[in-house]
Amino acid sequence: MNPNNNCPAGFWTVKAGDTLWEIARTNRTTVDALLKLNPGIDPSRLQIGQRICLPEGPIPTGPTPPCESGLFWTVAPGETFYTIARETGVPLDTLLRLNPAVDPLNIPVGTNLCLPTKLL
Repeated sequence: MNPNNNCPAGFWTVKAGDTLWEIARTNRTTVDALLKLNPGIDPSRLQIGQRICLPEGPIPTGPTPPCESGLFWTVAPGETFYTIARETGVPLDTLLRLNPAVDPLNIPVGTNLCLPTKLL
């Protein structure tokens, strides 16, 4: 874990079942970037409640909708439901079903989209 509290995008708190790869994918970064920000972290021994420093990324500007998984994708400029589905491996119909309040033809940058518990 990063010893200082100055993380570019804040912290991810590890939940049961989290892997560093899933954390990286959910936050649109790489395992390597997470390891550089968190010297000494052991990817094979993440602990529930452990805080992992996250690199900068799109800044959420919209409300955080209810989301059973607690996993979100923050929309960046130029992204669409289709491109996000392709990037995450989540079927488009699943992404649309999990985000019924979001207009698929007009997604504002910074919108938080709910993702399923398990990414493909």
